Amino acid sequence: MRTVVAGLLTLAFAFAPAMAQGAAATVSTLRSHVEALAADELEGRLTGSAGERQAADYIGKQLEAMGAKPLPGTDGFIQSFEFTAGTQDAGSALSIELEDKKPQSWQGTDHVRALSFSDNGAVTAPVIFAGYGLTVPDGKDFSYDSYHGLDVKDKIVVVLRYFPEDIDQDERAVLARYSGLRYKALNARELGAKAVLLITGPTSPNSGETIPSSFDTALSGSGIIAASASGEVADAIFAAHGESLEKVQKGLDTGNPHLTGFDIPGIALTLEVAVKRERRQGHNVLGYLPATEKTEGDPSYVMIGAHFDHLGHGKGLNSLAKKEEVGQIHNGADDNASGVAAVLEAGKVISKKARHRDVVLGFWSGEEMGLLGSSRFVKEELLPTDRIAGYVNLDMVGRMRENKLTLQAVGSSDAWPKLIEQANVVVGFDINTQDDPYLPTDSTSFYQAGIPTLNLFTGSHEDYHRPSDTAERVNYEGLARIAHFTALTVQKLAKLDPPPKYEKVIPRDKGGDRDTLRAFTGTIPDYTEEVDGLRLSGVVGGGPADTAGLQAGDVIVEFGGQKIANIYDYTYALDAVKIDVPLEVVVVRDGERIEMSITPTARK
Repeated sequence: MRTVVAGLLTLAFAFAPAMAQGAAATVSTLRSHVEALAADELEGRLTGSAGERQAADYIGKQLEAMGAKPLPGTDGFIQSFEFTAGTQDAGSALSIELEDKKPQSWQGTDHVRALSFSDNGAVTAPVIFAGYGLTVPDGKDFSYDSYHGLDVKDKIVVVLRYFPEDIDQDERAVLARYSGLRYKALNARELGAKAVLLITGPTSPNSGETIPSSFDTALSGSGIIAASASGEVADAIFAAHGESLEKVQKGLDTGNPHLTGFDIPGIALTLEVAVKRERRQGHNVLGYLPATEKTEGDPSYVMIGAHFDHLGHGKGLNSLAKKEEVGQIHNGADDNASGVAAVLEAGKVISKKARHRDVVLGFWSGEEMGLLGSSRFVKEELLPTDRIAGYVNLDMVGRMRENKLTLQAVGSSDAWPKLIEQANVVVGFDINTQDDPYLPTDSTSFYQAGIPTLNLFTGSHEDYHRPSDTAERVNYEGLARIAHFTALTVQKLAKLDPPPKYEKVIPRDKGGDRDTLRAFTGTIPDYTEEVDGLRLSGVVGGGPADTAGLQAGDVIVEFGGQKIANIYDYTYALDAVKIDVPLEVVVVRDGERIEMSITPTARK
């Protein structure tokens, strides 16, 4: 053990003069990279935009300058991929015919609006109501099936948005996970329905409104015609049944298992859905540094990467811009020009060292839209995934505070702790490790392909996904040390023989996706700290949390009477809250427990 420590200390002393000598130059280079990528001229690097392509070309030139070579299958460092840049209703319409009554018809998105994943087409069919359209799989704590006893084959199914309002908190948390729009549509499709029509009921948030076309990056439809309709349309449909939708929904909201859906006889509904999908080209940037001292056997590559896209002007994406910032350029200096800059700097260092495996540098677009670029790279297998020894990802590494660096996905291989310890002897970070590899960043694409992964992160902050995430707020001295740590880690990974062993980590249920979440609180979690509770890195200005008095650094320990031990507990609790109903939240601030009242609002 003493010999190992002595060797590491010797390595540290050997590196120290070089670090001191090159520190100023490294900081200057990193600053120039971040400023170039976060410049207003690139307009936020939205995937598929001219600014994104400018950023890709800039990165390609840096790869060429360090002596990297294009991967086979790329076009001069560029891997292009097609994606859906947005969807809009292109003129959907709905009409109903009642026996012995004049037909009624509606068009315009205030009355009928295509869901973003709908197939295009028209269908005329009988109508059946299936409550909230929920089916909970066997094996959960309780059973719930909106389709029990119903035959929906070749019919248009009308279902309510969300889930029952008045059931207890535990049941709400379960049902929320199956209440996503796409899940409801696919459920109806699998049961043989011709189309599904969603209604936002009188007792629900956003009552009577059609559902906004959420951003959906699928290249095709879902195999069923799907739309939402207004309260006026719903009233006309339920008038044929002889009672109001409000009465029906209030009964369902109790969770009474004996209340089921029903046919609505004497009515034929025609639904015409037209969805316009805008297709664009995104661009990954890829290059590799060939091995200088090839290690025998497989795998042959190690990878290091970062996403370079951001939110453009924030429209239609997860912008947290304050009211006065809406529509401004989201420069994305920390997210993720910082990661790109650090990977480029690490690559430059590695290019001058002996390499026992090919080192691949990957820069991904489409991360902000759902890991599009990295997923496409893995799917197309420009490199066979079983030849990749490990992948190191950098996402938001530009806000080093108090010498803290968070390393995530450490549970993906038992090799990571030793590699981390060895690299950190030289750099000396206060490291926080987290095992969970299921992260909202590109490392997940690789982990799910069976590749050991590691993600570097310095934490969220109040500028996250806002126009205020600008180049002058980056900690360049900290970023230089992160780039150095990354280079050391990747060099050690490239030498490791045998390569890291992939470990399967059982995923933790993080709740539903954005489709299922009805409530908005305006809290920004801090993912860098593992505390008993949920630490906040900030709150959205003017949001419910801000209004309630929550602030950066608070640790939420109770929410709506439920103990909060981590982000997962918070997500469960948020699933189950009632909109516009105040609830108690307990935070720990500077060691003191503080009780507050917060009123979640509806998420559009």
